[in-house]
Order: sequence, then C-alpha cells, then structure tokens
Amino acid sequence: MATPAEKAAQLRAFNDSLLDDDPEMADAEGTANERLEVNRPPQQAIELESIVMRRRRPVLAIQNGAAVLEFKDEADLPLWKSRLESAATVLGRAIPCVGRIELTGNPDFSWVGTGWLVDPRYLVTNRHVAEEFARSEGDAFVMQSGPDGEMAASIDMLQEIGRNDKQVFQVKGVSYIEPRPGLDLAFLEVEQIDGTVAKPIRLSVAAPTKNPFVATIGYPAFDSRIPEPDLMKQIYGEIFDKKRLAPGAITEVDQDRVLHNCTTLGGNSGSVVVDLKSGEALGLHFSGSFLRTNFAVRADRVRERLDALLAGTLRGKREVPARPRPSRRSASMTSVATGTPAVASRVSGNATSITIPLTVTVSLGGAGQPANVSARPRTLSSSARQHDGDDTDNLVETEAKAKPEDYNDRKGYVATFLGDEFAVELPTIVKGKSDILTWGSGRDVLPYEHFSVVMNAKRRQCFFSACNIDGQRSKSSKRTAWRFDPRIPLEMQIMKECYGSTPKFSRGHMSRREDPAWGETAEVIQRGADDSMHVTNVTPQMQSFNAPIWLALEDYALQHAREDDQRISVFTGPYFNKNDPTMFGVRIPVKFWKVIAFVHDETHELCATGYEMSQEDNLEPPEFVFGDFVSPQLNISTQVPISTIEARAGISFDGLVDIDPLSSEGVGQPTGPLLFPEQIRFI
Repeated sequence: MATPAEKAAQLRAFNDSLLDDDPEMADAEGTANERLEVNRPPQQAIELESIVMRRRRPVLAIQNGAAVLEFKDEADLPLWKSRLESAATVLGRAIPCVGRIELTGNPDFSWVGTGWLVDPRYLVTNRHVAEEFARSEGDAFVMQSGPDGEMAASIDMLQEIGRNDKQVFQVKGVSYIEPRPGLDLAFLEVEQIDGTVAKPIRLSVAAPTKNPFVATIGYPAFDSRIPEPDLMKQIYGEIFDKKRLAPGAITEVDQDRVLHNCTTLGGNSGSVVVDLKSGEALGLHFSGSFLRTNFAVRADRVRERLDALLAGTLRGKREVPARPRPSRRSASMTSVATGTPAVASRVSGNATSITIPLTVTVSLGGAGQPANVSARPRTLSSSARQHDGDDTDNLVETEAKAKPEDYNDRKGYVATFLGDEFAVELPTIVKGKSDILTWGSGRDVLPYEHFSVVMNAKRRQCFFSACNIDGQRSKSSKRTAWRFDPRIPLEMQIMKECYGSTPKFSRGHMSRREDPAWGETAEVIQRGADDSMHVTNVTPQMQSFNAPIWLALEDYALQHAREDDQRISVFTGPYFNKNDPTMFGVRIPVKFWKVIAFVHDETHELCATGYEMSQEDNLEPPEFVFGDFVSPQLNISTQVPISTIEARAGISFDGLVDIDPLSSEGVGQPTGPLLFPEQIRFI
C-alpha cells in the first residue's frame, strides 16, 4: 500500500514523464521546476479551477470551431502540435457542442460557467454552476429569483476570440441537480436553434485508464485570487471569457473522478475532458488545486445519470433552498453581457415522487394515457449515503417498540479492539462532568453494537460517540427507522423539535451508519446499523453540511490500518459552546471534532490524529461561489492537534496526545484545509 508521500512522488514522476515523453523536450530545469510545484505546502493548495503546471500545458484559442495551434512557448510546438493535428477531426466534433452558460436577472454574473451537450435535448454542467441560477423545490427544480424577478439562462455555443456573433440555445428548464455531497453535476434541458442540430459528445462507458492525452474545452475567466497572477497572464495573454482548448493528460482515476493536469481557471467549471484519440468525453471538470491537480467527474458516472434521466427514473432530492446572497463580484471578474435573453420555465412534467423508504413514482399520464405507478428502491451515491440525513417523520419508531432489557447483550465500544498492547480507553469528560446523563445504577455510558455514546443531559445530545470499525467484516445493510433509546428518559432525547424539512436540520450521525455494521452474521451486522439510528447518536446538522473529506476520513484511515485486520477506533462529537445559537428550541452545536486511532500498516505502531469541521457558514447565508472556489471557512475539514480538541471540548484522551504527529512533534498547529486525503499526517 502506497503512503501519501509515495503517492505524491508517483504523481510527480508521472508529470515528469509527460515532460520527458519527447526526449528533445526534456530539460533539467523544467523537471526540477515541476517537482517544486507539486511539493507546495498543503495550505497553499487552495481549491480552484487551476493551473497545474507552469510549462508544457498550453492554452489555445478556438476560432471557427478549431484550435489555433499557435504556442507562446516554442518548446510546446513539437510536443503538442502533432498530437492536436492528429486529433483535429475528433476535436472538430466536440468543440461545437461546448458552450458558455449565460444568465439574465443574476445580480452578480452575466455568465457563470461551461456546459456541453450529452444528448440533443440535454446539456451537462456542474451542480455548483446550476445552483447560481436554479434551486430545488420538492422533487423539481426552479429558477431562482433575482432583484428584478426570475433569473433565466441560455447557452452560447460560440463566444470565440475575434468573433462577435452568437449561437444561443435556450435553456428550457433544469432537469436535475445532484444533491450534495454527490457528484458535482446537473442537467439542463435546452432547445436548439431551428436548423441547427449539434451532435452530442459521446460519453465513455467505462473508467478511463491513466496516461491518455486529453483536452479540456471551456471558458476560463480572469481570477484575481490566483496566487501568481503573472503566470496566469503569461498563459492566457490577458484574454479571458472566451472558448479555449487546453491539452494535458489523465494522471489518476478513482471511484467517481478522474484527475488531470490540463490548465484551467474559474469559468472552466463544467468543461468537457475529451480523449484526443477517441473523441469521447472522459470527464466533467469541476475543480482543482493550484499547481497540483485538477478534478473531473468520470464520464461513465455522468452517463449513468443521463441514462436514468432519459428513462425517467432520475429524481431530485430536496435540498436547502437557495438564499439571497450579497453581491461579491469584483470588477476584475466582470464579463461581457449576453444580448439574448433566455427562456426560463419552471421544470414541469407529469410525474411526482414521494419519498418513504422507497421512491414511489406516480405518472399521471397525458390525454388518453393510463396512469402508471411504479416503485423502486432509494438509491444514493456512495458519498451521499455517508450523510444519512433523512428526516421523514414517518420513519420514526416509538419507545413502545423497544425495552431496556433488549439491550442487555450490547457490549459497546471495546478499548482493546486494536489489540491488548494497543488499548485505547474511552475519553474522559473533564469540563461539564455534572452534565453527564446517568442511567440504570449510575452508569454513564450507553453501549450499542460496536459503539458507545455518552450523553449530555443539559444539551440532550451526545458528548461523543466512540466506535470500533472492522473494515474486513463490514457489510451493507438496509436502512431502518430513527428510534429512541428506552434506557434513558425520552425527554432527554431529541426526536423532532429541530429536525425536519428545511429550514430545520438533518439528523447528523456521529458514528456513521455503516461504521458499526460489521460482524460474523447478518443479524449482528444489521443490529449495528440499526443501533446507529438512535437519536442519541446524532446532532443537528444543516442539510448542506458535510464535506467529502470529513465523510471519508474513516475510509481513508482504514486504507492505512494494519492490513491483517483493517481495524480502527473513531471518536466523534460536537463542541458545546456557551454561544451556540438556539434554533427551534434547541442549542445547535456549530463545530465538530473527530479523533481516529489505529495501528499503522507501515510502522506497526498505534497512531492517532484529530480533525475539526464547522457548520458556521451553513447557519448563515452562504458565501458566493464562482468556479467552485471555497472560502477557507466553508465546510472545510482541518487536521488539528488532539491536544487542541481536548482543550476545546473539555475532554481527555489520555495518552493519544503523545502519539499524535501534530502534538508529539511540537507542531501544535492545524495543517490547513484538507482538500485531499493525502494531506493527512498519520505518522
């Protein structure tokens, strides 16, 4: 198993190999410079649509539907000219299918990103692009309202350098926006101009391999937040907002994403990543990290969603309605306004969806058509399943369905789970000990299947949840209902007050539903999942809360745990602060912490790390996002010293501070925002 350092070295080696693939183009200075760029410290890896390499990744103008093969760096001429000449035919088919998403009625932007045709009727773009002008309403999507009325959108398939004419397709409606934290994609229904039939870009049906040469096609915009503006101007020649082609390569592939090193900027959100050989789309670009890598949704994942949309089985899930945002546009980001207003319409149809644990689709039919009723299981992406924030009231079980004696066989968290020599005891509450809820004969720990909870009686929420996770015996299980714990008074548990549809909160698991779902038998596995559905194991979280890194911390730690048993112990809880806001009669924790302990696969020693995440920005109107820029405070997970968690939470982890790399080495400071799991320091 490769360590984070080894993975970074592999990425550097791959980028270097791309420089060296034409021997006459390799030079020691260029290779050394690229190594320095990839080695930038994590806090400088600000999430942007971004420049990945200083050299050998040109950005070309597009004119009359073709890339202009003129290179600012003469060294790029033999490296890319022949490749792009060979790809001229496939690029000529893709370029006309990519357009700039224009807005009217939006107070901040006249255009907001890139999109491309995947079907004669449908355009794909990013969720974070669509959210600037559309929002979910129940199971449909509608246009947002601006200061002058309802917003509207269209897509201009030209906007080339040196051309003033337009080719505008009207956006008839928004067909789908994937809920967070799923894939960053959305589908728009478009109406092509009479007499114009653009052929969609073919989507790859399988995961791409590493190494193929690709190009992004999109609309890079000037960005004043790029750390090196001179580099940006050098590459783009101070011409922005126009259709550009940027060649590069796929550097990595994971479950839902491809990583690539094509040069991008804000405005490239929604760009196609097209294979220079086959002409197929390999990805939907959505974000990146300056001088490190760029990210795209795998095209076969886009195809899966598109097939479901065309089959009529893709349905939206209710999200937090968009709130009015203050204008944050700087003069440097102003774009040329479109002169063609778009036709905006409420997404409508003859179907509605009702979520129980099944989604029941009732098709009313048109004239002369019989009504049709079908049922299908709820499906969520793997990342969406991790949140499990379902607040449907008819899933709630009552206290009459369980008795205290039903829990007599629960052993709860086991301190020696990682081995007798690596015992990790439950943390001790130091601050607020008088608030610990006791039950039975003075017990203060509620044991469940593979995890335990300590409750705060004053806040009626848990101080923490502690879980043993066995990655080798983890199995999928069906989701069941929320439930009270009959061992403690019902008035000490929050079932409904602050939970429900927006603007109320989701029930945010402390120990994830899948974490205790392991064991030798199906009965034990299901019991672990069922026990996680007690309201003692949740705290109020905004429905837009939870970043992918926070959700994936346990999974990433399991990859580094000792291979012969794949076990970790995880402690998660809220910070209870005196200035936490009261909403719906409940004090809402603003920040959360997590500590993970396991025996490292390389050192064979116990290691422990701590993390924090805040939902502060979710409790207020969100900051404006353009090109998926992320405010340093917005849903960012941070690795922090365990000693910091102890001080802030009023809790003690005994000896774990001594084996925490951020504490034991005297660093004592957060590492900065975690944008990638590889940034985590385990040793």
